[in-house]
Amino acid sequence: MADPPVSIVAAGVCTPVGLSLPEAAASARGRVARLREIAWMDRRFEPFIVGSVPEAGLPPLAEPLAQQPLQYREARMLRLAQVALEDLFSFDGGAASLAIDAEHPLPLLLGLHEHHTTIPIDPTTFVQRLATQTGVPLDLARSLAVPRGRAAGLMALREAANRLHGGDSPFVLVGGVDTLVDLYVLGTLDMEGRIRNEVNSDGFSPGEGAGFVLLCTPAKAAEQGLEPLAVIACTAIGQEAGHLYSDQPYLGEGLAEAFATLLADAPPPAPIACVYASFNGERYWAREFGVARVRSAAAFESDNAVEHPAEVFGDLGAAHGVVMLALAAHAVANGYRPAPCLVFASSDHADRAATLLVTEAA
Repeated sequence: MADPPVSIVAAGVCTPVGLSLPEAAASARGRVARLREIAWMDRRFEPFIVGSVPEAGLPPLAEPLAQQPLQYREARMLRLAQVALEDLFSFDGGAASLAIDAEHPLPLLLGLHEHHTTIPIDPTTFVQRLATQTGVPLDLARSLAVPRGRAAGLMALREAANRLHGGDSPFVLVGGVDTLVDLYVLGTLDMEGRIRNEVNSDGFSPGEGAGFVLLCTPAKAAEQGLEPLAVIACTAIGQEAGHLYSDQPYLGEGLAEAFATLLADAPPPAPIACVYASFNGERYWAREFGVARVRSAAAFESDNAVEHPAEVFGDLGAAHGVVMLALAAHAVANGYRPAPCLVFASSDHADRAATLLVTEAA
């Protein structure tokens, strides 16, 4: 059954190539990469090359959190998320103009990492700490964080649509935050041979970032006088049995399933001219898209554009899906990428998700 459409009325990101959505979009559009060497060494005693957000661009930890023994990765993620949320609420009047306050808090559906550090980060506690760090009035009782990697944020769009059209809340916040620039994570990925370097071309550059979108129904957007960046026509999910960490053979079924379901539930009003893909440089992902694209070829323009912004800021882990969604919505809203626009993200494990952006609800 198709999801009801929802409007993206605000978006914010924090990436290695921009601390706001306009900055990041300009860098991605211009292919301005920001990948650099860091002090940490790989197993060949060569510096890792990563996409990292400048330390000077991040706020300090909130005082209550600074007194707690947070591990480096969690503290970093909280600071990245604060920048993205400040960007999202930078519109005139901010959250208060939408009656989002302590009496009317905002439910958050958040994607978190699938590659853990030595001490796993508890999702529920992370959301609580995020509310403390950012000051955003989050409805903790109705918020949910799921550690399922790149696809997690896009997967959450289905739950958001159901909540909005069910009348649970006038607005829902969907996001993703992650950093792969963590010594334990880098070491693990390096031992698996997944990081790109001089001797490994079939790898990726680890990155970090955060992305959030504020959603409501098209009717609510009209009522509030809000001009959506784009409308999410539908979202679909697939499962890939032959994923990177599976012993089963890779068949490309997961993403193909997501595409087929999406296009059947929400037939695009015109051939899809643009795709935002979670490619990160590993050949596996291009093969996967090739299978899905061929099986649904009739829905695409023959020469559709494919944007893969990991080439400029690295693989953002669990932030990747929502950051791409924000970039695509910004591109559609500003007219330099056409709608309908398909955005998809694939996690390292089984999860696959795809969503279709249009300019207005059907």
